[in-house]
Amino acid sequence: MIKKQTATLFILLFAGLSGVAQRHMVPNDTTKISNYELGEVQVSASRNNAKLKEIPASISVISSKALDETGIKTLSGLTATIPNLFMGDYGSKLTSPIYIRGIGSKINAPSVGLYVDRVPFFEKCSFAFDFFDIEQVEVLRGPQGTLYGRNTIGGIINVITKSPMTYQGTSLNLSAGTYGDYTISGGHYGKVGDRFGYSLALNYQHNDGFHTNSFNNTLVDNLSSLGGRNRLIWNISKKLSVENIASFERSRQGGYPYALLDPATGKANPIKYNEYSYYNRDLFSDAVVVKYDASSYEVLSTTAYQYLHDHQAIDQDFSETSLYFINYFQKQNMISQEAIIRSKGPKRIHWLFGAYGFAQFFDSNVEATYYTRNMKDQKAYLHDIMGYALFHQLTVNDFFVKNLSLTAGIRLDAEKDVLDFKYDIVANGIKTTKEDVTYPADKTLEIIPKVALSYHLGKSNIYAAVSKGYKTGGFNTSFERPEDHSFDPEHSINYEVGIKSPLFGSLFYGDLALFYIDWRNQQISQPVIPSGKGLMLKNAGESSSKGFEVSLRMLPVAGFDASISYGYTDASFTKYIQVKGQDTTDFAGNYIPYVPKHSLGIQVGKTINLTGCPVFDKIRLGVTYRGAGPIYWTDLNNHHQPYYGILDGRISFIRKHLQVDLWGRNLTDTEYESYYFEMQNPKDPKIKNSFIQTGRPMQLGVSLSVNI
Repeated sequence: MIKKQTATLFILLFAGLSGVAQRHMVPNDTTKISNYELGEVQVSASRNNAKLKEIPASISVISSKALDETGIKTLSGLTATIPNLFMGDYGSKLTSPIYIRGIGSKINAPSVGLYVDRVPFFEKCSFAFDFFDIEQVEVLRGPQGTLYGRNTIGGIINVITKSPMTYQGTSLNLSAGTYGDYTISGGHYGKVGDRFGYSLALNYQHNDGFHTNSFNNTLVDNLSSLGGRNRLIWNISKKLSVENIASFERSRQGGYPYALLDPATGKANPIKYNEYSYYNRDLFSDAVVVKYDASSYEVLSTTAYQYLHDHQAIDQDFSETSLYFINYFQKQNMISQEAIIRSKGPKRIHWLFGAYGFAQFFDSNVEATYYTRNMKDQKAYLHDIMGYALFHQLTVNDFFVKNLSLTAGIRLDAEKDVLDFKYDIVANGIKTTKEDVTYPADKTLEIIPKVALSYHLGKSNIYAAVSKGYKTGGFNTSFERPEDHSFDPEHSINYEVGIKSPLFGSLFYGDLALFYIDWRNQQISQPVIPSGKGLMLKNAGESSSKGFEVSLRMLPVAGFDASISYGYTDASFTKYIQVKGQDTTDFAGNYIPYVPKHSLGIQVGKTINLTGCPVFDKIRLGVTYRGAGPIYWTDLNNHHQPYYGILDGRISFIRKHLQVDLWGRNLTDTEYESYYFEMQNPKDPKIKNSFIQTGRPMQLGVSLSVNI
């Protein structure tokens, strides 16, 4: 009741401040409509810096200002604010899958690509990082394999940080909230003339945790992370520049607030397990970008490196009894090289050629301890993945008909996957090697085409596109039968039509897209056979995903601004039969797990400029609503989270270079399941226990920002 009253007071404060501020409101140009068009935003993920309205694809662009005004600090915060995008909270940063239009993967390689400052993030365990120093986030929905290759079957997310060549100054941000939530971040951005730019940004975040383990009355999901980014830019000449961007994040996280579900009440029992579980991760990335800008073309070279070192420790039985415990260690070294040459200028034909190569090297170890049998399973993996690609994209304007454009692309993508595997059992202190093998190299060669037509009708753009999606195959890190050690690539064909257009005299800018995805040879997450301990991927199904997404953004008028996005996804299995022993289960017609059918995001803001007020120059009131669901958690569709909505709010008091924010998350204290899974009962394998993770409760806080 106290939380509900607090939320009510917070919302009433919005209205009260609005009324007070109206008495000081500046009554002049603030009611005029800006000449700026939202569709003019450039999208670097297009690889040719095309404008948002010109690209024949469904795209969302979130600016740094929008991130600040909505309080989004992670990729998961984009959920529902971008239509048909969902990133759940599954207990730790290790498990951070992203779903777009129903396409995603809970384990192994991701189905949605992520680039941060031109560095590819190939592993999902690196997706959950803290936002700071961010300039823009771009989300391209639908397969992006022609330009980005492997594992972009669902789409691509491109994160761009601030450049000292376009932004100068010093910033400091402090934040404190309930549940021991503290953040401090800051950065300095400067340049020497037009030749040299430099920046350094740091970020520290901590929270005590949101869920309590009743076994020892400690908080389960505490988090501390430290991150930094350094950027150096040297314009050697008017045509040639060199840039280096280095970033790191060190994260220490308690995890897995999983509670046993009471089948009688349908409610979660208290979290109660006896061994501390956590996820620790060190992440370092670096990119060297060389640009040569000629009068009619541009050459861009990016050399990227990423190091990832993590450790997962998890009480796998989630009970008061010591039954089994898992330790997972991983080191990854990744290096990639991309070179692009592309045309520039107002020409009828635009072209782009590119070459790409990468190598990933993994050193992983898994140790499973079975206390009741005095036994340990020890598995070691040396896993190397190497690939190269050649790609080309061509755009022809006025294609036979004036204002009709054709965009066509093709990519040749080759990959080689090698695994050394060793499996030891330690029983009663005696080690026995069960397997020590180097598997034959898994090689793939893919051709990934795309074609799109777009027609410019005034300021509107109508388009239709067909593209192929591709996700690489590979090796399972958990398997017990030889036939399960690997899985093949999966493919999709994506059909899309859409329109982008200003509305009501350019007061609004709208996007509408309809899509149909035919998904073949689908990699489906299944329990390891025969024990049921852990998960593996099998090419077991075919699916279809169809739906639409619509977004509407308003330019500021009289201090008001607003945006709304809605996505509908009907993603279901069309062919999926699971055989386990003598039992056969047909999942055809069931919804794909972890994918919300509806996603809804609404942001409403009011900026009030003040005159005659000695304390503040302006006040901004903002409300964000994010809704998603229903979400089915299993292939059987026997349990689901109904549609739910989260309401966030923010009140900002602004005085020149100083800003104070009062903020609240989940103001209505909505209860929902953020994760659900089933696991065999350790005492009776015929029974399945159900576990859930509840969503984060209401949180209130205050922030201080200084920009000089």
